[in-house]
Amino acid sequence: MRIYKEFFFEAAHFLPSAPPGHPNARVHGHSFRARITVDGQPDEETGIIIHFGELEAAVQDAKDALDHRMLNEIEGLAAPTLERIAMWLWDRLHNRLPGLVEVVVARDSCHEGCVYHGPPMRLAAE
Repeated sequence: MRIYKEFFFEAAHFLPSAPPGHPNARVHGHSFRARITVDGQPDEETGIIIHFGELEAAVQDAKDALDHRMLNEIEGLAAPTLERIAMWLWDRLHNRLPGLVEVVVARDSCHEGCVYHGPPMRLAAE
């Protein structure tokens, strides 16, 4: 079973990899939507996977770090693509949210998004 929490944030950025003269090379802003998904089995007594209050607190902390910010100035987001924002959110949340399975970041106005399922699993050395 999976539960999720969505949040929205407004932020400015520019893409250093964009060619000179391209609009994305200049500072511009977006309305972003993020969805954080946690996987697990509901507890037999409580019937829940995780208290939504815990999920809300973790998500609010991430939102506060991103909302109305210049993303390029945030540590780890010097080149803030959707892919890097999704990875940044995963890195920030995975220790606080056992069962984290998916981070989605989208720019609804552009009809674009990124779905991230975490870093590849590494096999233990034999």
